Amino acid sequence: MGNYVVIGASSGIGLRIAQDLIAEGHHIWASSRSGSPSPSAAAANWFAFDAHSDSFPADSLPATINGLVYCPGTVRLKPLRALKESDFTADFQLNVMGAVAAIKAGLSGLKKCDSGGSIVLFSSVVVQTGMPFHASVACAKGAIEGLARNLAAELAPRIRVNAIAPSLTDTPLAAHLLSDDAKRSAAAQRHPLKRVGTPEEMARAAVFLLGPQSGWITGQVIPVDGGMGSVRTFK
Repeated sequence: MGNYVVIGASSGIGLRIAQDLIAEGHHIWASSRSGSPSPSAAAANWFAFDAHSDSFPADSLPATINGLVYCPGTVRLKPLRALKESDFTADFQLNVMGAVAAIKAGLSGLKKCDSGGSIVLFSSVVVQTGMPFHASVACAKGAIEGLARNLAAELAPRIRVNAIAPSLTDTPLAAHLLSDDAKRSAAAQRHPLKRVGTPEEMARAAVFLLGPQSGWITGQVIPVDGGMGSVRTFK
């Protein structure tokens, strides 16, 4: 069994990843902004990290790390005229600089993994598929895709780096977009598979990329998006 670090594990996709890894018998180091453990993943070793304000607590990580996944994200949907420079800065800080800090802190531990370490980041379908009102988050997540590909080259062959690009997923972060039946139905109909994604589906993809079954995959951005980014259905 291995040692895995899950940044942003208090809810949503990050929590589900931590739960799935615990169920497989792995040892988990998990972060939330408060450091308080989630009751449904209490078996993890919890530490505090707020990407907006904290230095990363590298001394909270294990000496050897099999995999690290960075889950925090933002859903700031505004027209460009309403976006402030501080909105772009905040999205970039949480999505990108927080990931950079976590990776730098975990790098020595990942290099010590005998089988080679794995890093998983989260992008978004909006990077490759332009959508109204997503300018700020798309900028930040586009940087994540660049980071994943370039670190995959830099850290090969010892450490693999990949990203997952979800579409709308039923998590607390997206709750305001799915807050009633009409919104949920409209969101589902925009996807070729006619529903929104689940944290369980995103977690399964992440756990696969973290583990040895994906040992020949690196530098990839993998859509888990209900077909939103690549499929058009016409009636």
